[in-house]
Amino acid sequence: MRGVNRVILIGNLGKDPDMQFLEGNIGVAKFSLATTETFKDRSGKLVSQTEWHTIVLWRGLAELAQKYLHKGSLVYIEGRLKTRSWEDKEGNKKFATEVVGDNLIMLDKRSEGGHGTPGMESFENPDSDISHSEDGSEKLPF
Repeated sequence: MRGVNRVILIGNLGKDPDMQFLEGNIGVAKFSLATTETFKDRSGKLVSQTEWHTIVLWRGLAELAQKYLHKGSLVYIEGRLKTRSWEDKEGNKKFATEVVGDNLIMLDKRSEGGHGTPGMESFENPDSDISHSEDGSEKLPF
């Protein structure tokens, strides 16, 4: 059996997307996303815990993020975990785990007059390995 590497997050951007273009004019956008869980502790006190995630979007999704998303935007991100490693200036091995998104839904409400960030609009990366059937369900590549 093959493994499954899927991540689903709903949260707010911690900063505006940082857009870069690589060789061949391929766009990549990175931003931080905060997800917050709230629960009651044993004493009944409400406690909030925030996790920060690094999101990476490629090509068309990156360009959409740059155009429509900003610090504080509420988004649904679906993708996969990717860990990369490198050596710093002192030769120490460093690691970063990121969410490579292939589906983005902007959850912010549309502003008055229809201008501004689209609301509840879904965008998918056409380069994703996952396809969708006519009823919207996912067809996994295995």
